[in-house]
Amino acid sequence: MTSLIRTGISLERDLLERFDRMIEQKGYGSRSEAIRDLVRDHFVEEDVISNKVVVATLTLVYDHHQPKLSEQLIEAQHDYKGQVLATTHVHLDHHTCLEVIILKGRGTEAKVFADHLLCLKGVKHGKLVLTNAGAEE
Repeated sequence: MTSLIRTGISLERDLLERFDRMIEQKGYGSRSEAIRDLVRDHFVEEDVISNKVVVATLTLVYDHHQPKLSEQLIEAQHDYKGQVLATTHVHLDHHTCLEVIILKGRGTEAKVFADHLLCLKGVKHGKLVLTNAGAEE
């Protein structure tokens, strides 16, 4: 079990009041839990910058009637230097699909992969969400 170390911080009253409102809105049990999440988020970003292995979800909303877009998406997934672990495809309406791609790879490679897909003609919106892979690599 990891040992906890107690520490203190000083914040301006306005900043602390905003932080407490955020804690309540999100449902955290304590300030400590919220601060731990903020610190973890920082280190995930650092893992990406330092090109450590990360896992990610890339969510895409696109027009499946766009010529050759489906083929480009599939080809990019096969060419990705990391690993595409899974893909989920959902038909939202007659023209629009949602695809979630779960991947694992080096942080910068994951970002390049996502940027490539997000820029394809016919992709209406998308978002890459990164987290650490759990183990130091």
